[in-house]
Amino acid sequence: MLFDTHMHLNADQFEGEIEETIARAEEAGVKKMLVVGFDEKTIRIAMELIDTYAGIYAAIGWHPVDAVDLTDERLAWIEELSQHPKVVAIGETGLDYYWDKSSKEEQKEAFRKQIALAKKVQLPLIIHDRDAHQDIVDLLKEEHAEEAGGIMHCFGGSIEIARECLKMNFYISFGGPVTFKNAKRPKEVAKEVPLDRLLIETDAPFLAPHPYRGKRNEPAYVRLVAEEIALLREMTLEEVAKQTTENAKRVFQLNN
Repeated sequence: MLFDTHMHLNADQFEGEIEETIARAEEAGVKKMLVVGFDEKTIRIAMELIDTYAGIYAAIGWHPVDAVDLTDERLAWIEELSQHPKVVAIGETGLDYYWDKSSKEEQKEAFRKQIALAKKVQLPLIIHDRDAHQDIVDLLKEEHAEEAGGIMHCFGGSIEIARECLKMNFYISFGGPVTFKNAKRPKEVAKEVPLDRLLIETDAPFLAPHPYRGKRNEPAYVRLVAEEIALLREMTLEEVAKQTTENAKRVFQLNN
């Protein structure tokens, strides 16, 4: 059984195709998935999906690119929705220095508020980090994010950054980029992360793994990520699937 710990079936790219996409995922052995809501529209769709499909759980939060739009009312709404038994994480939140819709200070403020919320509702965090590795680590330390723990989503940092995150009770998750032929650093880190802190994801519809790079990603392709990690770590696909699923269930506090 495979667990895609980060996907966006709530994105426009899957409109009208959700049923078929889930069926293809199940056929590939993906029995559980986490849909991530990151703004008002995608959070609403995520809540509908978890009420419709048994194997889908949700994370809800506010993306750093849109940090400027995170009002106190929206934060309170996220807190209210987080009481749903199938909402298992807060996020994705974090820092994104590639896009500049929201200033660095606005992003940091929204990030701090969501760390505080995760601690309050006792749910793990899903961390988005783009071109902001050290600032992410520093802010997580300042806000004592280890009290919530969580996942470094689609990790692209160095092994040194990964170690800092591991010390703070975070899991390291790998997506499509680990399969890219030129992705030297993600491959190196994927070999080094302790097996009990390793997760896999797609970030569908984005970052499709090889040989689908540049095309629409989907949860079924998490199998290709698992196969690459099995190759890198000299394990079987079954061993990687079993361990990463156990890890996902642990971080999301799932019993089934």
